[in-house]
Amino acid sequence: MKRKVVVGMSGGVDSSVAAYLLQEQGYEVIGVTMQIWQEEEAQSQDGCCGLSAVEDARRVAETLGIPYYVMNFRREFRERVMDYFVEEYLRGRTPNPCIACNRYVKWESLLRRALELGADYIATGHYARVDRLGNGRFAIRNSVTAKKDQTYALYSLTQEQLAHTLMPAGEYAKEEIRQIARQQGLPVAHKPDSQEICFIPDHDYAAFIDREAGERVPPPGDFVSGEGQVLGRHKGITHYTIGQRKGLELAMGHRMFVTAIRPESNQVVLGENEDTFTRQVLCDRVNYMAVEDLTGPENVVAKIRYNHGGAPCIIEKQTDGKVLCSFDSPVRSAAPGQAVVFYKGEYVLGGGTILEPV
Repeated sequence: MKRKVVVGMSGGVDSSVAAYLLQEQGYEVIGVTMQIWQEEEAQSQDGCCGLSAVEDARRVAETLGIPYYVMNFRREFRERVMDYFVEEYLRGRTPNPCIACNRYVKWESLLRRALELGADYIATGHYARVDRLGNGRFAIRNSVTAKKDQTYALYSLTQEQLAHTLMPAGEYAKEEIRQIARQQGLPVAHKPDSQEICFIPDHDYAAFIDREAGERVPPPGDFVSGEGQVLGRHKGITHYTIGQRKGLELAMGHRMFVTAIRPESNQVVLGENEDTFTRQVLCDRVNYMAVEDLTGPENVVAKIRYNHGGAPCIIEKQTDGKVLCSFDSPVRSAAPGQAVVFYKGEYVLGGGTILEPV
């Protein structure tokens, strides 16, 4: 009897080829697009999982001859991703909505529905791999191509989720995926990748937060130095993130950088370039993947944002369960709210949410 897999199809080339590859491997493949756009959001129809994605995914499913469904995840996406995004910015933090979407929508909600359908697995087009290690635990492994590696955004998946996950695209380079799509006549072979946050296609985060937060939008306040000297006025804390230097609209005579955001006093702290660097980062909400727990200091390579190349550091669990990351060399712009992900060789050891530089 064929094992059944539900493939999350975004209408892009990666998930489309993932469906084809699994079909070739002998799985019974079902295509699903997650309906996450909100009723009032016509502007998001061209993004990941938008209205145009449904038509593209449906055409791919027809080409492959697999069943295809659209499932409604609007409520989960609203609560777990969009509301979280706004709340984090109101708290002066920098969220990562793709990580929240992966953990709570694409895996928690979609996997639950898939299992209810009698499926054995869910699959996506992520450039990553899932392996079972010698200690019996499942872990995310780097894709074969560092250029498109997406393991950073998957660190928070649970053991139960990983046990039911397939990621066939992780065995290929992007160019190979497109070549397979062309060879199989998939209608999305030349479709460009989606780059923006799907629910903010115009990239104007502050305007989105203003609309969503309503009366709770933070008012303008003071730019201050680290010593508390007032340097000018800012437009509201939701317009800024750690390490930012563009858009400050201050005539200081030299470049200044955002080094801290203080929602309690409505202040944005500015400093010099060297003030954006830190050797230590404290994180909480830690998810362990390749190991069950930290039993002592561990040498790892840690990434503090998606496009960070990674830096050697020692991680050590604190008595309150938080993890202190001590880097060999200073790292720049460690923003509270972003993820710090720990790698041991090719595998994700775990990761957490940056609480603060220390």
